[in-house]
Amino acid sequence: MKRKWFDKKVFIAGLSKSGCAAAEYLNSKGADCYLSEFKAAEDKDKETIENLEKQGIHVETGGHSDEFIKDAYLAVMSPGIAPSKDIYKKLKEYNIPFIGEVELAYKETLSPFIAITGTNGKTTTTTLISHILSAEYDAPACGNIGVPPTTLLDKKHDFLVCEMSSYQCELCPSIQPFIACFLNWSENHIDWHNGLDNYFRAKAKLFAPEKAPAFAVFNGTDKKVSEFAEKYKGEKFCFAKEYDKNCCYVKGDKIWFKRKGEAQFVIDVKDVPIEGEHNLQNVMCAVIVSKLCGMENEKIAEQIKSFKAVEHRIEYVAQNDKHKIYNDSKSTTTTATIVAINAFPDKSITLIMGGRDKMTDLSELCEKVKQSVNKVVLLGEAKERFKQNLKEHGYNEIIEAKSFEDAIDKALETDNEIVLFSPACASFDMFNNFEHRGEEFKKYVLTKI
Repeated sequence: MKRKWFDKKVFIAGLSKSGCAAAEYLNSKGADCYLSEFKAAEDKDKETIENLEKQGIHVETGGHSDEFIKDAYLAVMSPGIAPSKDIYKKLKEYNIPFIGEVELAYKETLSPFIAITGTNGKTTTTTLISHILSAEYDAPACGNIGVPPTTLLDKKHDFLVCEMSSYQCELCPSIQPFIACFLNWSENHIDWHNGLDNYFRAKAKLFAPEKAPAFAVFNGTDKKVSEFAEKYKGEKFCFAKEYDKNCCYVKGDKIWFKRKGEAQFVIDVKDVPIEGEHNLQNVMCAVIVSKLCGMENEKIAEQIKSFKAVEHRIEYVAQNDKHKIYNDSKSTTTTATIVAINAFPDKSITLIMGGRDKMTDLSELCEKVKQSVNKVVLLGEAKERFKQNLKEHGYNEIIEAKSFEDAIDKALETDNEIVLFSPACASFDMFNNFEHRGEEFKKYVLTKI
């Protein structure tokens, strides 16, 4: 239900896309907005700050002042601010309720949400669902994909297809999606959530009994997710595994959808245009959602065939007479890199890894590299720990790079069919974010081909 915002003071934490979008939306509805950024302003922030202030939005940088916080009716928090930060203590001291930008959008629209969460594959699945639905519906992709949903509230949409990180799930106490999807789960964001159990619970909040979605969609092959699905009481569908009733699965090189036991052919696996077993899972999830939204199999298949891989997700960049080169800069976890390696079965691979180390366990990644990767090029802050762990697992085909460009040069000197940039690390030792990292990778590769 929409609130009346006129003259209400709202505190917005974070000069991020979502923070700016929330401030601009609330300001347009008459709220008195105070946007606060803990970090000092940089040159790149100048234009953003000037634009906000021209609209009458108060902006401060370099800390969260009591003046901005006190007497606020509500706080809208950036998903990048961990619950352990002092700002949350201040909000509690002043008895100010807080939510995230996605929750704000949910409360301000009548458009039904399709929410996609999980550790890996969220962006591809979100984009694919939006692409399939766009044949018959107005269903823009938004959320963690880089489009704040509050920027889409100017009109009623048939659906809002929303990628939701664990941070965003944590800050959405009342969101009740029409469809919620849980793609998979693996170790990530331990520090932010203060433990793995809290990380899982954050994602599981989308399926809480008191706000259960009309339909829940789960990965039938992910151990943690499928165990959770078994206990789930609402109407559910599972993908990547055949069940007696509601599911989507591969059988005989075809993707099938089954509801209440009746199986329907949807598309041949050979017609799926994105690489890897993990992407077949993303497609199966998208098929379930599209069917629940009322689409016919032929139209779903047609839309899948026309889908292009999402940028920075096992994205084909170029090839020369020796290599095909792929950009998987979105891979910030070991699990994501394992998925990327698995996308190239029976191919010789040179893998570029490294960046800011998340300090997660490397055992599974090292075993996968030992089984499937011909050469590894290491770079960045994580280089030494990755090298040590690989050697402890008996893998010695390691090349060390002095710089980002040197890593690409060394990878292109190898003789393997695939050059795969899948860092398994955060980007912040050298880049602003994974998008910046991926753009620089592609730009440099194209100067060498």
